[in-house]
Amino acid sequence: MAKLNNNYHKIKFSIYVKTLLIWMILCFVLFSIIGAIVSVPMGKKNTHTFLFNITENISSEFYLTLLSTELRPLQIQYHEALPSISFSDFLLQFITQLNRADVRTLFGNELPGFSPYQHRIVIGQTDTNYSNLPVESSPPLEIILEDRMVIDSPSLDDKNEDEVEDLSDKTVFIYNTHNRESFLPHLDDVTDPNAAFHSEVNVSLISEQMKKALAKKGIGTMVDQTDFTQVLDDQGLEYWQSYDASKPVVEEVLSQNQHINYIFDIHRDSRRKEDTTITIDDLDYARLFFVIGADFEQNEKNIELATALHEKLDKLYPGISRGVVEMGGSGKNGVYNQDVSENALLIEFGGVDNTLDELYRTVDAFTEVFADFYWDAEPTISK
Repeated sequence: MAKLNNNYHKIKFSIYVKTLLIWMILCFVLFSIIGAIVSVPMGKKNTHTFLFNITENISSEFYLTLLSTELRPLQIQYHEALPSISFSDFLLQFITQLNRADVRTLFGNELPGFSPYQHRIVIGQTDTNYSNLPVESSPPLEIILEDRMVIDSPSLDDKNEDEVEDLSDKTVFIYNTHNRESFLPHLDDVTDPNAAFHSEVNVSLISEQMKKALAKKGIGTMVDQTDFTQVLDDQGLEYWQSYDASKPVVEEVLSQNQHINYIFDIHRDSRRKEDTTITIDDLDYARLFFVIGADFEQNEKNIELATALHEKLDKLYPGISRGVVEMGGSGKNGVYNQDVSENALLIEFGGVDNTLDELYRTVDAFTEVFADFYWDAEPTISK
């Protein structure tokens, strides 16, 4: 009887275990199906964004290993560098978007406000990290449009002097999507970084200074003067829609000027002086940061151009460029009008605490490096 009782309990326990396993499998399948359904972009013709989102956290090494199973020469050439395929890791990443090898995917997906850690630093300095990437402040439009007093300074008084010849052939186009981004040292009684905006003393001065500096190097430049902030207000749009306002202007310029080959959207970072300033040969310079959109296909050439300029800058002015970062995802534009050209860049010049003197020094440094790059490349890119 005892033996029979024992067998009964074993059978009963086995049934419980099997039932639990079946329920776990059913729950896993159910949640996988639900996750797939809610991720499908219903009603949209294009699904490349959907495919990108579900595969972005799967490591490239996995795809390389998978490809090597079919291409024998690839396996022979890179057999030491190829990791083994883990089906469980692949399944985890595909279903949950979590990568065990990158803890940022967990925090970036689950913690509000942690999305910047999903961006990719392409190249940077020793002090470049995910905690000090460029930040675009986005206050309400009415705050940006407020009138503010300006502190007079020699940099402002001399901004229209030193005019140079306006070259007829324009190959560089410069504009400012966030054209009212300004600088605290030049604003009277303004200390809040989120209020550093002005209708005239702003990043457009950097663009004009760059035009003059490039002209001295024999490079014709067109600078757009559109007040995109006012355009947003006139059209009833919000500040986060700034690129919707600037893109038509960029496209029109390109359609009417066939020789335009480089496009720079000049911004200023919202970070403070310790991140955006460097001293070189006893002079303070505003630091640069190249930002590439992560949410459009074929951005490799944009990354390649930004990286080349960063490296050249670092040789002549060590540390002046903070690096190149790929930014996108939730809360970011992720394209920055760079899909119009492989030579389109967004460049952050300094931050809210930098002065025009510091910024103009950096303009001269950037222009020196870019001109060398430009004339070296000109024979192969001229039209």
